[in-house]
Amino acid sequence: MRTPPGSNTPTESDSRLSGVLLMLTSGLSSQVGASVAAQAFPVIGPVGVVAIRQWMAGVVLLAVGRPRLRQITARQWRPVLALALVFAVMNVSLYTAIDRVGLGLAVTLEFLGPLAVALLGSRRVIDLVCALAAAPAVLVLTRPQATTDYLGVAFGLLAAVCWACYILLNRTVGRELPGATGSAAAAAVSGLAYVPVGAVVLYHHPPTLAAVAYALTAGVLSSAVPFLVDVLALRRVPAQFFGVFMSINPVLAAFVGYVVLHQQLAVPDWIAIAVIVATNVVAVSAGRRRTTARPGSDSGLRPSSRRAVGVG
Repeated sequence: MRTPPGSNTPTESDSRLSGVLLMLTSGLSSQVGASVAAQAFPVIGPVGVVAIRQWMAGVVLLAVGRPRLRQITARQWRPVLALALVFAVMNVSLYTAIDRVGLGLAVTLEFLGPLAVALLGSRRVIDLVCALAAAPAVLVLTRPQATTDYLGVAFGLLAAVCWACYILLNRTVGRELPGATGSAAAAAVSGLAYVPVGAVVLYHHPPTLAAVAYALTAGVLSSAVPFLVDVLALRRVPAQFFGVFMSINPVLAAFVGYVVLHQQLAVPDWIAIAVIVATNVVAVSAGRRRTTARPGSDSGLRPSSRRAVGVG
């Protein structure tokens, strides 16, 4: 008997299920990588870990993207260099936030970046509702407490600003340069910029073999593995569905932080994280409908590229 048109065949259902499992693997790998990186903070600090990770990201992206740097024009280099600066600042601000306020809170604050881009770029009533819902959740997460680390919160918010800038710059770079050329060039520049920074930090904080192993492992788990897994996942699920599923990362971060790093969050914090995740899902879903209604429009962030450069 023939399958009715429009219905899901077993093959399609299996493909969607395998895609979800791949995305879950990618998210867990990224957050476990961040928790592994935290093990090296006491020895070489967040900047030292980021330096080693940026070097690895640059090598991986150059190998995958194989950019022809000599063919990039001066006009094209401007957004690429801006993207490289964003890469450098975003990772060190996120890792510093993780070191000071914990994995779950830091990643949740960082996710305010793409949420802000989605909300500010829309005039839909539903997006206004999302903004009104997210605002008190942010206040809950940053509420004054005896143990509140305001500098750590500030670094988390800086990471959010950087991620928002990454999304906007990635659109420009994606239009100016083909494939992964722009991301690879930006990652290479960022990696080079961290050579003197990393040298100074590692000189003053001599790394142990274990610390280097933690940093390299973090680079693999948070950069290489998610990048490869995301490519496979995007062959099985729509890019829009992938974007919505990324919203689970703050929950995964809070879970990994609790299990691996023994970082506990209060019940109000868990509720606030859930609200921010929900508003992000709604905002991205609304963006999907707008993109569908305007064929050929730029969808902005390419999900796999964020992993490729080792962000988050």
